[in-house]
Amino acid sequence: MKVVLFCGGLGTRLREYSETVPKSMVNIGYRPIIWHLMKYYAHFGHTEFILCLGYRGDFIKQYFLDYDECLSNDFELTGGGKNVRLYGRDIENWKITFADTGLHSNVGQRLNAVRHYLADDPVFLANYSDGLSDLPLPEYLDHFRRQDKIGSFVCVRPSQSFHVVALDDALVKDIRHVTTSDLWINGGFFVFKRQIFDYLKEGEDLVEEPFQRLIGLQQLTAYRYHGFWACMDTFKDKQAFDDMEVRGDTPWQVWKSVGGGRSSQCRMEGQNARTAIDTGQNGKSKTFAKISGKRLLKTK
Repeated sequence: MKVVLFCGGLGTRLREYSETVPKSMVNIGYRPIIWHLMKYYAHFGHTEFILCLGYRGDFIKQYFLDYDECLSNDFELTGGGKNVRLYGRDIENWKITFADTGLHSNVGQRLNAVRHYLADDPVFLANYSDGLSDLPLPEYLDHFRRQDKIGSFVCVRPSQSFHVVALDDALVKDIRHVTTSDLWINGGFFVFKRQIFDYLKEGEDLVEEPFQRLIGLQQLTAYRYHGFWACMDTFKDKQAFDDMEVRGDTPWQVWKSVGGGRSSQCRMEGQNARTAIDTGQNGKSKTFAKISGKRLLKTK
């Protein structure tokens, strides 16, 4: 199954770290976040990647053209440095398509731009490329197949420190800390049937008009995940990832774990939010302010 990775954004909130490195290429340890994500998918057997490039696409291309397996694998050096014997390889079996999809394109435009690279594949995976998780991918895909809908995304619980407010006009109906609310956010892990392109029109962003059409047709599902999820939106997030790497606390590196991905019962430790969804007790949605610059989804 092919994996479409959206890695063309400007990453403006990470400019405190660097004004020249695209967000997907910000390092965690020896490797950029997009490498960790690709390694995650490859662990579950998905090794065909389509990179939707934009800002500093040249930087991403050059990284893989100059890829050095020695940085993340054990090796033996002999002959005064002339001979290198690797004891492991990361990307030997990966197939990577590098597609320039525009400097200022939104996610929907980038997806449309790589449609032909998906050939006739009936189902494909997609990802925002700025978040990591220990999501058990086979379990998520089984859920997608059972639901038999056109689209699905993983939703997670936010861990930011703010209060969620429910309003009836100007009257406050409820206020509570986000961690005690039934608030779920878009985690940026997607599965789509090829029919998604029938609902994605020229110039539209993926999670706005197309998702609203799918919602109206009851063709969009969400998979609630309680395990680890975190994204890299700000320099503070980068520092948090670095601290975890130093401690050896890297749950997203499922290729190193015995279970290869935690079950859906694991506790959520994610950081930073995207699209907010709050399911009220009466089954109707409540809409709140923007989180991390992403527009809210409404559910019924």
